[in-house]
Amino acid sequence: MKTLTDKRYTLIEHTADLAYVAYGKDVEELFENAAYALFDVYTDLSRVKESIERPICIQIETDRTKTDIDYEQLLVRWLNELLYLNEVEDLLFKRFKVKGFSTGELRASAYGEKFSSGRHVILTPLKAVTYHRIEVVKGPNRWHARVIVDL
Repeated sequence: MKTLTDKRYTLIEHTADLAYVAYGKDVEELFENAAYALFDVYTDLSRVKESIERPICIQIETDRTKTDIDYEQLLVRWLNELLYLNEVEDLLFKRFKVKGFSTGELRASAYGEKFSSGRHVILTPLKAVTYHRIEVVKGPNRWHARVIVDL
């Protein structure tokens, strides 16, 4: 039986867009589960194979005097990069591995395959992840992030 701490994400009500909260035992798992949620809503992941590994490096501009990592900005950029690869290269992703963070960088890999109209179905077309009400929080037992996606 899955417990609340086993959940990858939960859809939440939002007026016109898609909104969800992703969870993770650490920030790496949080980013992986946020990406999983995006593609789980977008397509039937049971039909997606992991035949392609796509390395991804996200870099953001940072204030060189600060050492804190801007997880909110990195999360939005990460998820939008995945949507960009879906749109431009017809890639569907099903598994994600965050390899590390630095002050202005995220290194990860996404695993999936090219879209095939004979096998894949688009359940919910997605446009972009927004900065509106983005939130990444480290709680006492796990991390969570609120994400809103334009439809």
